[in-house]
Amino acid sequence: MEQNNGFKISQYACAVLLIVSSIALVTYQVVEIDDVAAGLLYYVAQSFLLAGSIFGLDQYIRIIKRNENKYEHNNQ
Repeated sequence: MEQNNGFKISQYACAVLLIVSSIALVTYQVVEIDDVAAGLLYYVAQSFLLAGSIFGLDQYIRIIKRNENKYEHNNQ
């Protein structure tokens, strides 16, 4: 169980780091050169997609487990 918590913390840390780094890079480019490179937009899109899947998948699993527990409780 301890290893699972460490894994989840590292997942969440990576997701937050991706979001923060993409926002920081876009902000830097807008301030410095008044333009955002296409490659950076691709990085931002992939960062948000990965972070969303990390948070979304965890929520989806929680919902499935909750519904499964309700089903088992009702059938006893």
